[in-house]
Amino acid sequence: MALRRQKKDAAEGVAPKPKKKRWYHQLWEVFQMTREAQPSITWWLLGSFFGILALGVAIGFAVGHPVYVTLLSLPVALIVVMMLLSRRAERAAYSRIEGTPGAAGSALGTIRRGWNIEEQPVAVDPRTQDVVFRAVGRPGVVLIGEGPSHRVQRLLESEKRKVARVAPNVTVHLIQVGREEGQVPLPKLTKKIQRLKPTLTKAEVAAVAKRLRALQSSRPPIPKGVDPMRARPDRKGMRGR
Repeated sequence: MALRRQKKDAAEGVAPKPKKKRWYHQLWEVFQMTREAQPSITWWLLGSFFGILALGVAIGFAVGHPVYVTLLSLPVALIVVMMLLSRRAERAAYSRIEGTPGAAGSALGTIRRGWNIEEQPVAVDPRTQDVVFRAVGRPGVVLIGEGPSHRVQRLLESEKRKVARVAPNVTVHLIQVGREEGQVPLPKLTKKIQRLKPTLTKAEVAAVAKRLRALQSSRPPIPKGVDPMRARPDRKGMRGR
């Protein structure tokens, strides 16, 4: 039946519908991506799975219920394997985009609710292509700079002064992303932001974000040739979904 429908669509010039990916297809893609960056992941997953099963069998014989305890240890082993794959996949995703323009913006896109994040950089140096991204949440305004420390700090300070003009009483945090001393590595960026102490209410966050968007809309567009969002990881892959 499906073959006959495909022939009919081909005769009528209708493009075939793309096949819907099942969860196990997505899981396999996540595993393949992780294995490219970390070839040892296969042995880690197998070792974790069978190690937990072996522990379950040993405990089962010790308490006199080997079959019952082994069956209970099976879902535990699967959960541990999924958690391990999720963490390794996140590391692999970060390693693929780290050092590319716009990597910080891609990482910010994985932050969950409670934050107003600009997808495009709010400040760009057209000569060096250093960029600054902005996130607004209950801790205040967070400015994230990409580039060498001695250069991007000036760009961050300039953007901080602009923010202070429209939101003078709001805390502004400056974060540099990179591997230089004093900078935050890309894989630790989201945790660093989410651990900041809240100082604003939800209503204040919305008001501040609205003011800053109005400020951003009055600025000239990003210079041609600068595409800081070219590298965007698979968010589901980074979360192990």
